[in-house]
Formats: sequence, C-alpha cells, structure tokens
Amino acid sequence: MAWNEPGGSGSKDPWGNNSGGGSKQGPPDLDEIVKKLQNKLNSLFGSGSGSSSGGGSGGGSGLTARGINKIAGLVAVVAFLVWALSGLYQVEEGKRTVILQFGAYKTTMLPGLHWYPRFIQSREEVDISKVRTVEVGYRSGGGRSQSTTSVERESLMLTQDENIIDVELAVQYKVSSAKEYLFNVRTPDLTLHQATESAVREQIGKSKMDFVLTEGRGEIGGDIMLKIQEILDVYKTGLIVTSVNMQNAQPPDQVQHAFDDAVKALQDEDRVKNEAEAYSNDIIPRARGASARILEESNAYKAQVIAQAEGEASRFTQILKEYEKAPRVTRERLYLDAVESVMSNTSKVMIDVEGGNNLLYLPLDRLAASAGVRARTDDTPDAITRQIDESTRTRLSDRKSRDDARSRRSTR
Repeated sequence: MAWNEPGGSGSKDPWGNNSGGGSKQGPPDLDEIVKKLQNKLNSLFGSGSGSSSGGGSGGGSGLTARGINKIAGLVAVVAFLVWALSGLYQVEEGKRTVILQFGAYKTTMLPGLHWYPRFIQSREEVDISKVRTVEVGYRSGGGRSQSTTSVERESLMLTQDENIIDVELAVQYKVSSAKEYLFNVRTPDLTLHQATESAVREQIGKSKMDFVLTEGRGEIGGDIMLKIQEILDVYKTGLIVTSVNMQNAQPPDQVQHAFDDAVKALQDEDRVKNEAEAYSNDIIPRARGASARILEESNAYKAQVIAQAEGEASRFTQILKEYEKAPRVTRERLYLDAVESVMSNTSKVMIDVEGGNNLLYLPLDRLAASAGVRARTDDTPDAITRQIDESTRTRLSDRKSRDDARSRRSTR
C-alpha cells in the first residue's frame, strides 16, 4: 500500500506523522519541518538553552557558539585546500614561467610541476622555443602566420651611389631571457622591428646598388644580423636573432625594365667571361704541353749530338793512338773499312782476279732489270744475286716445260 493511501493503522507520511485509523491525510506542516531540521543541527553541534522538549514555545532554538566555530573551521579548511590546490601549475618544455611577488620579479621557473602561493604571487609564461619573424619592406601583411610581424611601410632606400632600391627583409628571432623580455623594454617586438629598419638602412646606405642587387645579398644579410643583435643587446630586450634573409631587392617599378636589361647584360658578361676562361683553361695546357714536348725533344737531340760528337772524338783519339803505334796497318784498315762502307750501299760489284791485271765490273742493277728483278736501294749485292738466280731458274724451268710439251705434240 502506498504511503499516502488512506486507511490502515500503520500508514505513515514521509514527515513522520502517523495517520489515524480513518482520518483524512492533510498537507505537511512547514513549521514542523523547520523545527525538526533545527533539532538535528543542534544535536550535531550541541543543544542550546532555547531548545524545546514538547510542543515548543515561541522562543525557538539556534546554533551555539561552539557549533559556529566548528562550521567556520570547516569552511576555513575547505578554503585553504582550494587555495593550496589552485597554486599548482605545469611548465611545459620550451617555455619559462616568471614568478612575481607583489608585482616585483622573484624568480624564473624551468619546465616541470611547480607551486606558488596564489594572491601573494603571480606568474607569466613566456615561450622561448617559438621562432618569431619580423618582416621589413612588405607592402601587404595578408597570408602571414601569427608569429610573423609585418608592417606596411615604405621600403625604398638610398644606396651609396645615390640610387633607390626596394628591399624586403625577413628576420627570425627567439626569446633568450624571459625576465629581460618582460621587464626591460615595454614592447620588445616593436623595438626589434625598429632596430631592423635602422640596421637595414645603414647597411644599404654603405653599399652600392649593383652589389646589393647581385652578389652582395648574403654579405649584407650577415652584417645586418650583427647590427640588429648589437642594438638588442644594448637595450637588453632578451631577444636573439637567428637568421636574416634578404628575400628581395629590386629597383623601383618605374625603372624596373631598364634594370632588368642591365642585369641580363651583366649575366651575359659573366657567361662570356666563363666561356673565355674555359677556352683559356683548355688551350693553355695544350700549348704548355706542346712547348714542354718540344723542349724535351730539343734536349734529347742536343744530348744525342753531343754524345755522337764525343763518341767520334773518342774514336778518333783511339785510332790516333793506334796509328802512332802502327801507321801502315792502321792506314790499310781505315781504307778497307771505308771501301766496305761505300760498297755496301751500291748495287755494283768489282771483282779483282788474282794474278790478273783486269778488274771485272758486274752491273748487278742492270742484270736484275733484265732478269725482271727490281732492286731496292737498301738491298745488298748478295740479295740481288739471289733474286737473279731465282729468276733465272724460273725461266729455265718454264723453257723446259715448253720443250717437253712440243716433243709430246711432235710424237703424236
């Protein structure tokens, strides 16, 4: 049976009122509910003098001083726990947290879990690993990342030779000291931008336009980087420059075409110079090699002539010594050697018959021509004689063959 159904001697409502046997159930009494709650609180924290034992008088009951102290202590403990837990914080890798005590700098916390007394100290977080970029000379800041600072500002600059060029520069930097970054300068990023403009104009003003437009970009970028870092160190901004890139350097738009033609002419000049150097590098080693070869050949010929002359002089000296010892024998030997050397190069043969007064002359060249043998100038008489004998034997063999053939025909 539901608690609010009428009837039944044991039915009860949720407020603790027993229903009569057949009486009608009415709505709960709010005053009675409040009294019961007060009685429960008094029993929890201690009863007071005004507590009622029966129906209760109009004086009511309230919390004692002891109960109030307990409640205040509990609230104080809970508040302390909340305050203590609110002071825990985590410093991520690549970041630094600066702790301020009553607004003044106290310390810098490294990555990890830390605690600080809230309401006494405060903290500010700085990302030192983030690479930031400031750009000078860009006419439009659209499409830039959040870490990029771009200011629409005039980028025309005057060079040393009084020419005007348009320069676009990008500087990348990071925070090196969180304390200096937060407290030494009010706006360190803007200070870096202004220092960049000052350094760029100084370096461009010291350089000529052709140097800036062609091969001087890398050198000028390095000088600008050193100048910017020097200014930042003077102001103690806590920033360090990592790179400086001169992304564009060109003359004003009004004379852009003329300068493009000039740049093309310079490129053609460099190309022709490179081709000339390549040809020079090819022909000069060849000429040097040919001259070295000629010098070596001349030195070899010189050494050969000297050696031959020395050999002839030595041979003559030796023959002279032998001639002094035996003049007649030496003269005859020299004569025979001379005749042998002369006759070894001729096709004519002289035969001296022993016991006779006549000298036989055999023209071997003519005999060879008549025999069908062509004598060479370098052939010796013996070789020519062998050729003649072979040619004669061949003719005799052919003649004998013809005679045999005739005799066979006549026999038939």
